[in-house]
Amino acid sequence: MEKMNRRHILLMDGPDHKGLIYQVTRILFEYNQNIIRNDEYVSPSKYFFMRTEFEGETDASELLQVLKKELPAGLNLRLNPKKKKDIVILVTKEHHCLGELLLRYAFDELDATIQAVVSNYNTLQPLVSKFGIPFHYISHENKTREAHEESILRTLDVYRPEYLVLAKYMRIITPEFVNHFPDRIVNIHHSFLPAFIGANPYRQAFERGVKIIGATAHFVNNDLDEGPIIAQDVKSVDHRQTATDMATLGRDTEKRVLTSALKLVFNDRVFIHNNRTIIL
Repeated sequence: MEKMNRRHILLMDGPDHKGLIYQVTRILFEYNQNIIRNDEYVSPSKYFFMRTEFEGETDASELLQVLKKELPAGLNLRLNPKKKKDIVILVTKEHHCLGELLLRYAFDELDATIQAVVSNYNTLQPLVSKFGIPFHYISHENKTREAHEESILRTLDVYRPEYLVLAKYMRIITPEFVNHFPDRIVNIHHSFLPAFIGANPYRQAFERGVKIIGATAHFVNNDLDEGPIIAQDVKSVDHRQTATDMATLGRDTEKRVLTSALKLVFNDRVFIHNNRTIIL
């Protein structure tokens, strides 16, 4: 019997029905649970989303079965304990996003446990070692993309993370790899999507005379940089900024957007629906 005296988060989505909020709150009341926060949204197409955070001693498995039995059919229900998520970070050579996450982790501001950092270069190993976190250097040299990913997957099997974070991991990952972590890979992109693609995005932005630069955090799916968007932000620039200036501002924006997105994801505030996110 899974007795817990701590908080849980109930996530529910599906076709809207009258009385859903009442039914959920009634069941939680009958199980002597105290609702801390409740957020809901009904889309124009009458699709219902709700996040309910509650606390109390309960058998979580039994409670979930009761909810499934008494609520209308066709609803997706998830009942998660409120806890830090286990994550592995993938990086290449750029340090700014990784450094931000490591610092937040060190000061207990990340809502996650960093189990390990994996990289196809050993450039960032000295930084990671300062925080006492395992670092796995898995080179891609002389390997096919599939063989390299298989090596990464073997390492990930040791940790079994709940989420992967691509903190400027500059390699395209295959659909086969993504399928191991559906809706559980978060990436930070160097622009306000859609925007400049390919190499030297800030040089392209400078040469085009852009007036804003930005960053986008999104879930990874099988379409490159087209997964559901979690968070975005922009910074105004003008002709006075050089490409180097823009890159510096862009890195600051990337750090801010990635950490904002992860906070939402790790606190179970993000629903994915039709390649869009609903954030409660």
